[in-house]
Amino acid sequence: MDYRQAWGEDRVYFTDDEGRIARMAASWTDVIEADVHVVVADGRADFRADDLGRLAHLIRSVMR
Repeated sequence: MDYRQAWGEDRVYFTDDEGRIARMAASWTDVIEADVHVVVADGRADFRADDLGRLAHLIRSVMR
């Protein structure tokens, strides 16, 4: 397993069941410390404000 920043985001690289190199956002794993928002929200918030902002930006760019 390897942990590094790529494409502007922290990512975890690992070998999948078929022996291929795979990757995923480090925030989806327990490799990094828990996001403070997630800890404070304690299950009461489904989304982080930053993620919703990025989603809104993506939607606006697709709708143009």
